[in-house]
Amino acid sequence: MLRIRGTIGEWPVDLTLELDEGDWAQLGAQLGSQLQATKPAGAVPASAPVSQDQAIWQVAKDLLRKAGQMSGPDLLSELEALTGSTAAGKRLLVRLRHSADVKVVSGADAPLYSWVS
Repeated sequence: MLRIRGTIGEWPVDLTLELDEGDWAQLGAQLGSQLQATKPAGAVPASAPVSQDQAIWQVAKDLLRKAGQMSGPDLLSELEALTGSTAAGKRLLVRLRHSADVKVVSGADAPLYSWVS
């Protein structure tokens, strides 16, 4: 839960946001990429509890876990949308393929990725 209090002009603001783990991971990934773009050269990185790659990996696992089962092309499409890159989406797909939590079987037209844990 995140609470924001303050004012906008003369109006008081008291806002509470409830975010699940996936939302926090996406927010962290988004903020991490913005911070990387504005970080001066030679700056010492702040110690973050979760790296951007780990946050995206967690969101990718959550995506398949919530779906239960997805075809390879559908999963790749979702991963590309998550990362904004075809190459990064394919890397996540390969990482999922080799994860102990995922079972991949050959489907009629495409592989089927299933969450097993």
